[in-house]
Amino acid sequence: MEYLDMVGYYRKDLGRKASKDLRTEGYAPCVLYGGHDEPIHFYVPMILFRELVYTPDVKMVVMDIEGTEYKCILQDITFHPVSEVILHVDFLRLYDDVPVKMDIPVSFKGSSPGLLKGGKLVTKTRKLTVKALPADMPQSIEVSIEGLELGKSVKVSSIKQDNFTILNNPMVTIGSIEIPRALKSAKSKEA
Repeated sequence: MEYLDMVGYYRKDLGRKASKDLRTEGYAPCVLYGGHDEPIHFYVPMILFRELVYTPDVKMVVMDIEGTEYKCILQDITFHPVSEVILHVDFLRLYDDVPVKMDIPVSFKGSSPGLLKGGKLVTKTRKLTVKALPADMPQSIEVSIEGLELGKSVKVSSIKQDNFTILNNPMVTIGSIEIPRALKSAKSKEA
């Protein structure tokens, strides 16, 4: 799993006015939860969220808050509905011996006979919810479409799970090889 370094600063004042003042200055108010400690209130320059939020990749964060480093993940982020300015960010602290849940992107590998016959790979599920220790969390989940014929699909139950558990229903379809209209109409004319 890839780690992203971020720098934060402790918040002295809490509340609406203090949060609004931080956003005006280009900072995002944040909270770090997890463990038996009290939540840590801090702020981070909004520009640093570009690499964390606006990417399909999943990243863990090493948050340096005035010299103290915490390993964490982005738990929740709230945007303004009109201006899309970051209103608030929640981070979850990671511990090496405590499993964590994350949404991990799916990637397809292999070649399918259905694709070679003119079928189209349609992604039904882009991310799967995975539970694992931080060290075992995969960057992405590879799904094999090897041997998939026209009209067939691959489900969660067909994924090999190494050191992690997929929490989605095993019957959920991840991707399928759909028959294009041209092939459907050609088959209906033959019949």
